[in-house]
Amino acid sequence: MEKIKNIFCIEGFGPDSNCYLFDDILIDTGTGIKKDYLYQKIKEANYNVDDISMIVNTHCHFDHVGGNYLFPNAKVLIHENDAESIRSGDLSSTAGFIFGESIKRNDVDIELKEGDKVSNFEVLHTPGHTSGGISLWDGEILISGDTVFSNGGFGRIDIGGNSNEMSESIDRLSKLDVKYLLPGHGPWVNNGKRHIELARQMFQGY
Repeated sequence: MEKIKNIFCIEGFGPDSNCYLFDDILIDTGTGIKKDYLYQKIKEANYNVDDISMIVNTHCHFDHVGGNYLFPNAKVLIHENDAESIRSGDLSSTAGFIFGESIKRNDVDIELKEGDKVSNFEVLHTPGHTSGGISLWDGEILISGDTVFSNGGFGRIDIGGNSNEMSESIDRLSKLDVKYLLPGHGPWVNNGKRHIELARQMFQGY
């Protein structure tokens, strides 16, 4: 398992999102369908499941929040605009209909806002894929959720997204001096700024 600075990078299994583990915090939890895989990766990072006290969801889609139930003792944090989707379990706004699954944990403990802090990361509200999408930024590392991926990729906007918001979010991220890009799916990369600029260019032609 690769480690960037103090962050353990857990590659998503199948449709699962990537998960990122540091301190006592887990960023996203995948679908929760392959729980043994995620538990094993956490163990490989020398963590126990009970060590995790905080889950930060980058947005409300099932492939990022479905595994929240695997950590019953952890508080769930998500942007205020996406919190109701988790609480309601709505199959449309959580994209559960794509997977034929509904989320098994519907509580939100803390609703995040722009500028909040998660450890040494700042919460950036980066809507477009969902209205409550966030990225986490520490001045060097960007955990981007499904806003931007490596190699010029970006999150789809046809499942509750907004193209104008996505364009503004990608533009905003392209101005950051990102060294490491840790996206919601696909490989994490260094020289993140170049990858985000490529996403910006590709989205303009989308």
